[in-house]
Amino acid sequence: MAATRTVGATTEEARDTRTPPHGHDEEPRTGRLQGPSPQAVGMLALLLTVAIWAAFALSARALSASTLLPADAALLRFGVPLVVLAPALWRRRRRLAAVRLAPAAKIVCGAGVPFFLAAMYGGSLTSAAFVGAIVPGMVPLFVSALVVAGGKSAPRGTQAAGLALIVAGVVALVWRYTAALDADVLLGTGTLLVASGLWALYTVGLREIDLDPIGSIGLLCLPSFAVVALLTLTGVLPTGLAHAAGGDIALFLVVQGLGVGLCAGLMYAFAIRRLGPERSSVVGSLSPVAVVLLAVPLLDESPTLPVVVGVPLITLGVALANRRPRTKVPTDA
Repeated sequence: MAATRTVGATTEEARDTRTPPHGHDEEPRTGRLQGPSPQAVGMLALLLTVAIWAAFALSARALSASTLLPADAALLRFGVPLVVLAPALWRRRRRLAAVRLAPAAKIVCGAGVPFFLAAMYGGSLTSAAFVGAIVPGMVPLFVSALVVAGGKSAPRGTQAAGLALIVAGVVALVWRYTAALDADVLLGTGTLLVASGLWALYTVGLREIDLDPIGSIGLLCLPSFAVVALLTLTGVLPTGLAHAAGGDIALFLVVQGLGVGLCAGLMYAFAIRRLGPERSSVVGSLSPVAVVLLAVPLLDESPTLPVVVGVPLITLGVALANRRPRTKVPTDA
């Protein structure tokens, strides 16, 4: 005990007595718990985004049967995050104003009003399975095209094979309707392809800005809400929000506003910063399957033969397209 120390004890001895070092009789502590890696956290964010995007695909199909119009859903989609995040966005106003025009345009066009209206219109002409498979499923192909256009090397090996499978899956989805000349489904498919290309633009744009996920949502929702509000006030886009059923408003407020607009926006922007745009688009490999499975009990959609063939091809293609080649380790010393 410290009280029994002799007067002649040295300072070093006193320090050693108070805090004994690790010796042969005491094992050093090596079992310290460590938190999850940034990659694991980013992947968890992607998995949660999958569930919310599946709800988005289902709501895109359900919009045609609701009392809401596309402009109403857009107002909820972009307006709710602004209300919830208003104080945080005000603190980030200078950083938002400093974003360069080119990446800001990619984000606003890629996930804003053009994307939203294209996805909703395409879903009204096709099915939830088409929305869930084509929109996220084709993102790796468009992202790769943008990366190559930016001067980087083209995908090779399993990545190229994955992109080919994605194309084959989309062809399998629409082949029957092409042969039957179903104009509505073909127009809807083309519109969904446009939406997918826009989302790829958004994915790449997120990587080019120096904003946190909250700032990214503000950069997207502020101009998007302003555009939708202006279009509805001038009568360019019709609105029925004042006469819509309360249940429909509540459903789209939760799914589109809080789910897609806020939660998925935060998690996807976070995943982009953690994993990069190519790996983040792996979310598409799970989204089509989740949408097809959920559409059966929720929308009474029965999977057709093109869906049964096309969706697995797209899923496998996205998984391969996002597989990174292993780096060869040199064998010499």
